[in-house]
Amino acid sequence: MGVLVASLRRDFERYQPGEKLPSSRALVERYGVGPVTVSRAVAQLAAEGVLVTRPGAGAFRAERSAPVRPGGDTSWQEVALSAETATGARGSVPRSVEDAGVLATLAAPPPGTISFQGGYPHPSLRPDRALASALAGAARRPGVWEQPPIGGIEELRGWFAREITGPTGHLDASHVLITAGGQSALTTALRALAPPGGSVLVESPTYAGLLAVARASGVRPVPVPVDADGLRTELLEGAFRATGARVLVCQPLFHNPTGAVLAPERRSRVLRIAREAGAFVVEDDFARRLAHADAGSLPPPLAADDEHGTVVHVCSLTKATSPSLRVGALAARGPVLRRLRAIQVVDSFFVPRPLQEAALELVGSPAWHRHLRALAAGLSERRSAMGAALLRELPWLEQPVSRRGGYHLWLPLPEGADERGVVAEALRSGVAVAPGHVYFPAEPPGPHLRLSFAATAGAHEIDEGVRLLAGVLR
Repeated sequence: MGVLVASLRRDFERYQPGEKLPSSRALVERYGVGPVTVSRAVAQLAAEGVLVTRPGAGAFRAERSAPVRPGGDTSWQEVALSAETATGARGSVPRSVEDAGVLATLAAPPPGTISFQGGYPHPSLRPDRALASALAGAARRPGVWEQPPIGGIEELRGWFAREITGPTGHLDASHVLITAGGQSALTTALRALAPPGGSVLVESPTYAGLLAVARASGVRPVPVPVDADGLRTELLEGAFRATGARVLVCQPLFHNPTGAVLAPERRSRVLRIAREAGAFVVEDDFARRLAHADAGSLPPPLAADDEHGTVVHVCSLTKATSPSLRVGALAARGPVLRRLRAIQVVDSFFVPRPLQEAALELVGSPAWHRHLRALAAGLSERRSAMGAALLRELPWLEQPVSRRGGYHLWLPLPEGADERGVVAEALRSGVAVAPGHVYFPAEPPGPHLRLSFAATAGAHEIDEGVRLLAGVLR
């Protein structure tokens, strides 16, 4: 569509302000494209101010815009922004907004590049037809454009509660807040629970978006190492004692980026140690709907074993559906729920009702479980393909642990390897990968790459991408 927009922009320059432009039908015939493409191109040019549309009359050349005025001197902002700190019991914590780790998985690579960096499944793994049907069904619901309840639609909150602790669990709709995806839920949880200038315990490595939230909030992320069985609980008690932290954020299931699953004997230790420290556990259960076809039964969320309101549970529909279905949930019990609700209301009021209604339509339809089965099969196939390609093309490297859930592999690089150089050279060679250092809250113990297989079109693209990466690493 970009080519069409550029062509129309040039052609419309020939018209005088106020002169009528060719009809959409004429543009379809002239450029040999579909009416939808023409409609989108015209809408983009209208948004740019090139033309104006008048219902029933057509499109007309817009008045020529005045020249852009030169900007002033904004260098004073460097001084003002550098002065921002958060002061706590342990001194001042710089408040910095660092988006590099988030952009490593959100930014689209150049056209023609194979993406091993993406944080969302490939379009072929999305339930686009079911999403369209759900959105259409939501539009027909009475009151869909009315303000929703502050905490979210009760039926959707109830669905999340049953998903987290089961139909007879200790959570119900009253314990759930609907959020604008998992990232929004994590932000709300940290702002509610971790005082500015304080510390929050995080796994090391951990989700780069969590580190960005903590630093932007003026909170110090303190690392607790992860091994093949998840969070090292023998180090957790000392970390609470040394820092005075009252919050731990962890991912017990298919941890990002290592893929680890918290060992059964460590689950109860995490809850016990947190309770003894008088601390909350924020459980980021982002990958439960990204289990692979061969995963078998999954351990329940920590929230399902929590009797005392220690766990604040975070989950989302976004990863398993579409980046734009930003609907998630925060679940908690006790006074903390009021704090979480207050923070969310102050920050964003509520999640738009049409989006909540569409999510409710989707998860209540027969297509939902069909999609989850198809997603599980697609992720399993891609994981196997990437594991086989890495073993074939890079047998001399330490191979990543293959987990039966999640959407990526965590690849260790040889000691002393130039991680940033590898990432840059791989991109020049045609494959985008995520650098490992952005997942560490402190100095990384060694170089790594995070390789997403979910963002690829399939085995053929994975094979080619690993071949290109191997050429760089050799």
